[in-house]
Amino acid sequence: MKGLIQRVSEASVTVNGRQIANIGPGLLLLLGVEKDDSVSEAKELCRKILSYRVFPDEQGRMNVSVQDSGGSILIVPQFTLAADTRSGTRPGFSLAAAPEQANALYREFVTEASVRLGAERVGEGEFGADMKVALVNDGPVTFLLETRKKNGENINAPK
Repeated sequence: MKGLIQRVSEASVTVNGRQIANIGPGLLLLLGVEKDDSVSEAKELCRKILSYRVFPDEQGRMNVSVQDSGGSILIVPQFTLAADTRSGTRPGFSLAAAPEQANALYREFVTEASVRLGAERVGEGEFGADMKVALVNDGPVTFLLETRKKNGENINAPK
């Protein structure tokens, strides 16, 4: 599972000309689900993203999480993050989860974020829709977090 987070001063999602979600200061998350992902990985990535320290403290250092900052999160399903781009000039999608599995894990992630942050601080895109995502990247600050295993280990596991 992959999560591309961007610290934003604002972000929104529009589907068919109608804005379906917007947030003020917080994180825009583009969430990619791969076929080997599970509920436990969705929960672990959610915990990590919500506690990842990307907001400035009193000294201006990135030392505050979205949980602690009082910010919001806008979660957007992003199928193309699961692309295999290792060779050639066209992405392959053999690593991506099937739509039913991807939607179920996306929903699990949204539910977990709503429990941890409070539903009023969580916005969401629309799975399978053609979305227009607008954002004002603050910094810019962008990080890619993954739970995908390499050599049998979770690459985000504490060392």
